[in-house]
Amino acid sequence: MRTAKPLLLVSTPIGVGWGLLEAWRIGWWLGALMLVLVTVVGSFAWLTVRRIRRDRQRGH
Repeated sequence: MRTAKPLLLVSTPIGVGWGLLEAWRIGWWLGALMLVLVTVVGSFAWLTVRRIRRDRQRGH
């Protein structure tokens, strides 16, 4: 676990970026759709983390 966590934290964004680049090379519209998908999933994750932190701060 000591090695796996930093490795995942580094390799995941690299893989997502590489995937976006390859999708853009296939077709600009596919790259744009993937970028929208990654943005939506990332924003929902951010909202979830923000909600959990706010609830912990309030003592729920």
